[in-house]
Amino acid sequence: MSRQGKLIREFYETMERERRYMLTEVVKAGGLMPLLMKQRNKQKWSAQDKRELMLHLRHLRHVSPYIAVIVLPGGFAMLPALAWWLDRRRGRRALAQST
Repeated sequence: MSRQGKLIREFYETMERERRYMLTEVVKAGGLMPLLMKQRNKQKWSAQDKRELMLHLRHLRHVSPYIAVIVLPGGFAMLPALAWWLDRRRGRRALAQST
């Protein structure tokens, strides 16, 4: 296989991996909307509801950079910033593991 063909295959594999990751994270937040609507419908959140909200927000926190690239106007222009942010996180994680 040519070098160019290998690069294209790796690109598509990476895109598929990230697509699956985003899908699993968004599916985890499946019950978020009914919880958010409780306040709007003049209902109170129980302690359990608040715990569930925090879990949903933690799951969505991991995909927020991806959502910004997809949803925001000019999102693809933000790709260099996204690459920098992801690289910065990887560096911090490596530093934390080495200590």
